[in-house]
Amino acid sequence: MAAVLPPVKRQKVYHGIPEPPQEAPKPSPNVVVHFVNEDDGTPIAPAVNLPANVARESLEALVNQLRTKVSLLSCGNIPQPLVTRPITQDDDEHVPYAFHVALPADASKGDAPTRIVISKSIEADVLGHPSLAFSEEDVLVVRCAPQSVFKVRPATRCSSTLSGHSSPILCASFSPTGALLATGSGDTHVRLWDLNTETPSHTLVGHTGWVLCVEWDPLERKLASGGHDGQVRLWDPRTGKPIGEAMKGHTKWVTSLAWEPLHLNPSAPRLASSSKDGTVRVWSSSTRKLEYTLGGHTASVNVVKWGGGGKGGRGVLYTASSDRTVRVWDPHGGKQLMVLNDHAHWVTTLALSTDFVLRTGPFDHTGKRPASNEEAQELALRRYEGLVNRSPELLISGSDDHTLFLWSLFSSGSTSVGGGGKPKPVNRLTGHQRQVSHVAFSPDGRWAASAGWDSAVRLWDCSGSQGKFVATLRGHVGPVYRLTWSADSRMVVSASKDATVKIWDLKTYKLKVDLPGHLDEVYCVDFVTDKIVSGGRDRTLKIWKN
Repeated sequence: MAAVLPPVKRQKVYHGIPEPPQEAPKPSPNVVVHFVNEDDGTPIAPAVNLPANVARESLEALVNQLRTKVSLLSCGNIPQPLVTRPITQDDDEHVPYAFHVALPADASKGDAPTRIVISKSIEADVLGHPSLAFSEEDVLVVRCAPQSVFKVRPATRCSSTLSGHSSPILCASFSPTGALLATGSGDTHVRLWDLNTETPSHTLVGHTGWVLCVEWDPLERKLASGGHDGQVRLWDPRTGKPIGEAMKGHTKWVTSLAWEPLHLNPSAPRLASSSKDGTVRVWSSSTRKLEYTLGGHTASVNVVKWGGGGKGGRGVLYTASSDRTVRVWDPHGGKQLMVLNDHAHWVTTLALSTDFVLRTGPFDHTGKRPASNEEAQELALRRYEGLVNRSPELLISGSDDHTLFLWSLFSSGSTSVGGGGKPKPVNRLTGHQRQVSHVAFSPDGRWAASAGWDSAVRLWDCSGSQGKFVATLRGHVGPVYRLTWSADSRMVVSASKDATVKIWDLKTYKLKVDLPGHLDEVYCVDFVTDKIVSGGRDRTLKIWKN
């Protein structure tokens, strides 16, 4: 008997039209990739040939494997990779990386980003880039930047709206551990807020004028405030009581405060205050007596910063003034070391690449608390050296002349102090169309963000002391007053006259989260762990979290 064949499978028909034949998947080309360190361009491993459609996560795993293998080789002709990390860790631990390819100069136009961030794969992001600057025949130099081993969640909602101040909130600052928040207002009061319960803690009464600046000491033992009354006051944050009488001496209002770094003086750090009267005064926090006055400026001193570097690593004071100069001082006696007079208008903002580690002292994301001053000093010094060993302490100055300057004053390649040569800036950062209102370094010191009255935030790559323009973040419809960074350096937050707070993503250089809610201009913003606080003209403090 003949075999019976099964009936022929009926063909699928879509609205009377046969199903089109399936296209074969397009083969992915192979590309030659050279992974190099972002800081100094040293190769992490020899060039490798791999499929262009390899996912970004697989690239990260590959770089970790290559880094581990090459570091174990003792062969002298293979360069030892320089792998920098924000936190000390063993070589066999997985290090998260961000990858990008620099666009050629003729391919980047105007305010467009100058680099291609690899977020999906080389094929999707680099070969498929609209500029068509790269093909599969090119050797792609992929720059690898180690990221924080922790990740901060972006804030998405307002968890608390706290009232209490009866005038606009002018300044806000988290304590080094993030447990407390201090705010200063036009109602002459400083208020402390408990961030765990999101409730008021203490009201600090003593100033007779607007409170213009508040600053925590790195061990969270004291809070300093400066006001329109020309007084500097110290407070005990645990009791809310003043520590002694006000420190008087300034004849006009206090514009800025800076504590001596913890790793230089753990027991009794000094405090520097700058004023509209053109002077900077350095006070002893234990006796509340004036140690000395810096009087070289001829106009209002707008900002003072206390760096941890300087000659012999003994610290250094930076001051910026409306006399168009930035001056550098030795904090041991007050001798003037340098005058930087490259700006053509008032210098209104300064930032140090070490600001975050100097501000938080011994406290990091692990939440450990030091048991003694010596342990705190050791932890703070370890964190500081971990940052400056990768890149020297950098300074950025921003001015009403629409420009910024990047300085590396105490590195081996800079003009030596007293050497007779005028210190030269590493780079002049241009692009803002109006005055620069604020500049801030990321916690890892690789990035700087600048805000301007042109409603834009501009990003700069400061790794390897370059100061190259990266991207412009546009979205605000009013001047941007203030910036702050997340602790993992992956997000920057801006506060603006347009009554909004915006979170920007450094992977896409686009808006990540818009936080509307304020009824008027937002004057101050700060970011700690996964909480953002903002305050402004509507007299309310808002806490935002995930």
